[in-house]
Amino acid sequence: MTADVWLPFPADEIEGLPAPADSGLNYLFWDGGPDFPADPADCVFYAVPYMKGTEVAVRPLAAMTSVAVVQTLSAGIDHVEPGLGSLPAGVRLCNAKGVHEASTAELTIALILASLRGIPGFVRGQDREEWRSGFYPALADKSVLIVGYGSIGAAIEDRLAPFECARVARVARSARATERGEVRALADLPALLPDADVVILSTPLTEQTKGLVNAGFLARMKDGALLVNVARGPVVDTKALLAAVETGRITAALDVTDPEPLPAGHPLWHSPGVLISPHVGGSTSAFMPRAKRLLAGQLSRFAAKEPLRNVVLTTG
Repeated sequence: MTADVWLPFPADEIEGLPAPADSGLNYLFWDGGPDFPADPADCVFYAVPYMKGTEVAVRPLAAMTSVAVVQTLSAGIDHVEPGLGSLPAGVRLCNAKGVHEASTAELTIALILASLRGIPGFVRGQDREEWRSGFYPALADKSVLIVGYGSIGAAIEDRLAPFECARVARVARSARATERGEVRALADLPALLPDADVVILSTPLTEQTKGLVNAGFLARMKDGALLVNVARGPVVDTKALLAAVETGRITAALDVTDPEPLPAGHPLWHSPGVLISPHVGGSTSAFMPRAKRLLAGQLSRFAAKEPLRNVVLTTG
């Protein structure tokens, strides 16, 4: 007997997969195309196509009556959550912790530096052959607040270390201690926001964090502060953000937006002090080798009936 495994990359491109003859696993390639590679009812391990959206991610779930593992290749799981109710009990949902930390943290630093040092203006000036000299804000001596202190938030702080920030505050769902210092609870945000020059959002999208950055949140940010969103677009109330940046009181750097993709003609495109990147936090040359190592490791553990890593929930 063999059991089907759906992979978003061809199996022969993933080094370290358990051999089919030894494991009984039959590897099938599906990257979200209109036709399934086989009957979804025979799939036991489903690796969700990357960055293909909710419709693709959940399309086969209702028919996956034998599935035991759903493995995302993203840190967030919000794109598969709408289909979890159709799964049988006992299915383990795993995320891609360890895959995106380096790339997302890199982009976070790039967005901060580009926004503070005026890089978008320099690019526009180069297009117009204008020499835009002057003094610009530095990251050095700034107070930074990281909202969402999981593995990505910690990776961001690792990369902030050489920049001589005045201090870094950390916020997560619940308070705890880390090697770098105290992590405060979400309830402490109102007291922390007025002191932060840079506010970084790296939190998952949950019912608790949806719309977290609303008019009240933005009003508590200090004058001249920079908001950086590398989390999910709906963590920020777009209407409230537009109102705040239009005053010139704060600026923003956004790798994610709501709606997304941001449609032509949307006011965010041309809002003052807003830098937009097209959700490329994890989409770098670092993604593929880490994603393939994750899949090989998870399937090796699955074949050996060993505990899987990154299990974020089990259906019940």
